[in-house]
Amino acid sequence: MLTLSTLDMLLAINEGQLIEEVIIAILASPQLAIFFEKHPRLKKALLKDIHQWKKSLQQRVKETLVPTMIADEFALYQQTQSLGNAIFNQQVEQILAELNKLDSSFIEEASQLIKTNKPFSPAQQALFIQHWRISLIFQVTALHKALFDQEQEQLLAELQERLALSGSLSNTFSENDRAAGRLWDMSKGVLTKPPFDEKIIQRYSDFLDQQPELHKLASLLGRSKTAKSLPEESVIFEPVTIVEKAPDTTPEQVNGIGLSDDILRLLPTELALLGINEIEYEFYRKLVEKQLNTYRLQGDNWQERTVLRPVTHHHDEERPRGPFIVCIDTSGSMGGFNEQCAKAFGLALMKIALADNRSCHVMLFSTETVHYQLSSSNGLQDLIKFLNQSFRGGTDLSACLDNVAEKLNSPAWKDADAVVISDFVAQRLPENLINKIKKSQQQQHNRFHAVTLSNYGKPSIMKIFDHIWRFDTGLKSRLLRRWRQ
Repeated sequence: MLTLSTLDMLLAINEGQLIEEVIIAILASPQLAIFFEKHPRLKKALLKDIHQWKKSLQQRVKETLVPTMIADEFALYQQTQSLGNAIFNQQVEQILAELNKLDSSFIEEASQLIKTNKPFSPAQQALFIQHWRISLIFQVTALHKALFDQEQEQLLAELQERLALSGSLSNTFSENDRAAGRLWDMSKGVLTKPPFDEKIIQRYSDFLDQQPELHKLASLLGRSKTAKSLPEESVIFEPVTIVEKAPDTTPEQVNGIGLSDDILRLLPTELALLGINEIEYEFYRKLVEKQLNTYRLQGDNWQERTVLRPVTHHHDEERPRGPFIVCIDTSGSMGGFNEQCAKAFGLALMKIALADNRSCHVMLFSTETVHYQLSSSNGLQDLIKFLNQSFRGGTDLSACLDNVAEKLNSPAWKDADAVVISDFVAQRLPENLINKIKKSQQQQHNRFHAVTLSNYGKPSIMKIFDHIWRFDTGLKSRLLRRWRQ
């Protein structure tokens, strides 16, 4: 079967120009003009889709089959092109009859040309063929218009849905151009799903705005582009000034008995010489010769000395922002206000992930573990499921951390931050799991963070984490935070 794209090529029709006209018509629609004015960041994200729109329209043209009547007329046109002048004049009436059977739009013009020019000269034959080609081009262009009108209508309907969704969530997620682009990409995944309720996202976003300390805590958890110090291969010797302690006569403490002329530190036996007239001169002799027994005092003196030591220079390497693995405790003890805080905290980390172009994987754990990939094309739909999740059941923290440790072994999650949000009222962790986490921390430089929403977490569990962030959800702390606002 003959496709529309093949017919375009055979008739030398500029398909690309027709597609450009469709794109221009879409971008010039009033709905897009108003939206672009209100959301300039989303405009940049939408314009990146133009190339994909063109490819989609080109593929649609390639897949569309030409109607049988037009395909048969084009076959007749090709046959007529190859006829010599004499044969053409013999078969021209037969060609006209075939055109009539095919209900060709060229039939009236062909009849007029035959009536006026028969018998046809070679030049008149070429003119007949040329007019027929123009008629075929008009028919194919009409097919394009019908096809593109249908595609334009569908595309505009899809865009309106995505624009409405992205516009309602732009204040929540569009912190920068990158986040706006990710939001626009994820909005496409919502169109094929059941009705989408973005109000729950807005509700938790408003709750997060009411808890600035929770939002600040989420920002601190984001791995910053800190410098990692790396040693250089060459080692050189450089002069280094050191300070050494050396003995000194500075009077600080008694260090024995010695001979001197220090009268202030005379031993009592030497003073006794002065009390006996016969040996008084002996005292003076010993004083002149500095032979008196006196207390010897000694102190410490710090002296500088320059030595050569091997010095290894380091250079700083910027550490990349890693992905997030967010583990949220959905046990019964995390219900109520704790549940609101946990969900809002997960939303905050997703916003950071979108703004920094990072992956964000959420694991909900109680007696079983549920996984959501919030940075995928279906991220918004997964976010809705996560925010609608009810918190009940027990706490199986060991299974969750074991899943995290396995996930961190994959290259896609290298240099990831693992964040556990819980009240940490759970069973003791197995020793082999603790060793596995320590290995991940030491060898792969992964970081494990704990966000505790309770003052009753078990210390034996908390000690495995690199950082412990406390957010007190007690009534007293909640009232104090509200009062500070």
